[in-house]
Amino acid sequence: MRYISDKDPTEFRERLFVAIGVVFFIFSVLVVRLWYLQVMKSHYFGELSLNNRIRVTKTPAPRGLILARDGTILAENRPGFDLAITPEDVEDMEKTLATLENLVGVDRAVLRKRIERARGRPPFKSVKLKKDLSWEEMVRVAIYRFELPGVSIEVGPKRNYPFGEMTAHLIGYVGEITPKEQEKLRRAGKTSYSLGDIIGKSGVEALYESILKGIDGGRQIEVDAHGRLIKVTKEIPPFPGNNLRLTIDVQAQLALWEALEGKAGAGVAMDPRNGRILAMVSTPSFDPNLLVSGITEEDWQSMINNPFRVFTNRAIQGQYPPASTFKVITAAAALEEGLIEPSTRMYAGPVFRFGGHEYRDWKPTGHGNIGIEEAIIRSADTFFYQVGLMVGIERLARYATMFGFGRKTGMGFGTEKPGLVPTPAWKKENHGTIWYDGETILTAIGQGFLLTTPLQLVNAYSAIANGGTLYLPQLVDTIESPGGEVIKRFEPVELGRLNISEGTLTLIREALRGVVAHEEGTAHHLNVDGLRIAGKTGTAQVVRFKKRVKDIEKIPYKHRDHAWFVGFAPYDEPRIVVVVIVEHGGFGSQSAAPIALKVIKTYLEGVNQEEGMLSAEYTRRERH
Repeated sequence: MRYISDKDPTEFRERLFVAIGVVFFIFSVLVVRLWYLQVMKSHYFGELSLNNRIRVTKTPAPRGLILARDGTILAENRPGFDLAITPEDVEDMEKTLATLENLVGVDRAVLRKRIERARGRPPFKSVKLKKDLSWEEMVRVAIYRFELPGVSIEVGPKRNYPFGEMTAHLIGYVGEITPKEQEKLRRAGKTSYSLGDIIGKSGVEALYESILKGIDGGRQIEVDAHGRLIKVTKEIPPFPGNNLRLTIDVQAQLALWEALEGKAGAGVAMDPRNGRILAMVSTPSFDPNLLVSGITEEDWQSMINNPFRVFTNRAIQGQYPPASTFKVITAAAALEEGLIEPSTRMYAGPVFRFGGHEYRDWKPTGHGNIGIEEAIIRSADTFFYQVGLMVGIERLARYATMFGFGRKTGMGFGTEKPGLVPTPAWKKENHGTIWYDGETILTAIGQGFLLTTPLQLVNAYSAIANGGTLYLPQLVDTIESPGGEVIKRFEPVELGRLNISEGTLTLIREALRGVVAHEEGTAHHLNVDGLRIAGKTGTAQVVRFKKRVKDIEKIPYKHRDHAWFVGFAPYDEPRIVVVVIVEHGGFGSQSAAPIALKVIKTYLEGVNQEEGMLSAEYTRRERH
């Protein structure tokens, strides 16, 4: 009391007011914070509270099947088990990751990276840590399930490709959607995709994503405090995607794959009557099943850094000089423009000299005095050097464009390349220089700047085989419901007609038959009884040598010529057109032609057998 009485009451009151002010400020902060949590964030924390007990999970829909034309399954679904984690339910993340590292054999740094990559996802949405667990891994995780809150095993359909590498570039593969892909789909008005969803990445899987993707279902589940399932309170089943029946003939596809295996190249087989693709192979290839089940970073880097570019579909992305296969277009231009007649004969020697340069023929002795049909049969370079100069680059470009070169076929694959039909204007724009007649000479025999894809070349020859109709290449025959009911049937689509007379087309077809049937034809060894093959070989130069080297083994691999063959059969009633390119394969007659022969023979034997069975069945019904 004495102490207080000795003090100034004013000083005491000031301190009291300060203390009251501090208490009031702290109380105000607490009230504001409480109001913020209770009012402003009530929905958020209410959702968190609800998610601690009731959650909604997505049930992925099985993708539609992809079938060959005879019903053989090319892409299907199988049960798959993924290791997942819900970070909000994990009590000790480091301890959990260390345990999982021992159970499933994935480095904890990799697991942590996968969790960090999924930031931005909705609360309580699981993150996949490892796809396609083995049975042993599932058992180990299940044993520790009570010690791993937040860790779960998710069951869902996994894509399976029974033929693996054989159909990889054609069918493509699926994978988890990326944020970039999701944003692109969102801008296109497709908002049903979320991070973690599966989407077609390439091939038919990507091209027909909207057809193959089903409608996802969902489950409302009740969980305990550790995120473990207690019971399912509500469930909406998923609806599978529609099936695709392709135009692919499995036996032709298998024959093409086996013949190309071990080489870098591509092949395409087409029905010239309607533009339907019967086979399409690109080698070397990759196993799409590895990408579905999950692949290590090391293996992925090994695949994408492979010098042979295993992910490149050479059938639609490979752009090569068409070489001597282009000579029929040069011939058609000269005949249609009236520059030469079928009876015109010219001297085709071993060398053609023009502008101070020498342009050699593939045959050291030349061919003598020959006509246009014989020039095609013998593939006489020096003959077509002269014809090319007569036609000129502008008309050569116009006829090449008419046959479908220099533009995408419209098949639908976004990765398809357009090839290149050069013109003086193109060279001026891209190289800043004028066009030289020597470049016209090279273009006339399919060299120089001229580039084509195997798909473009098979389409052009299909038009020659069928009498002048250029069709849209088609891969899909029908779209079918999950129950097998036909929803849509694809009919042939004409892109246009070749403005070429029937007389010229007949001469070219007869010359192409002579390439195989005539003793001096460059593919005479394909003259197999009963097949009646017509076609054209081609050898596309990669490096120009002063002298022709017959033994390609003496040439470094990267400097060897590309080998072409394109042909159709039967000659008088074409049912199949096949094109084959073997990169650095040397001569087309040696490397590419035998591959095409195997495909043609396999396909026609299958067709004859099928038609024989149908005929027998028809006869049986008639008798009854």
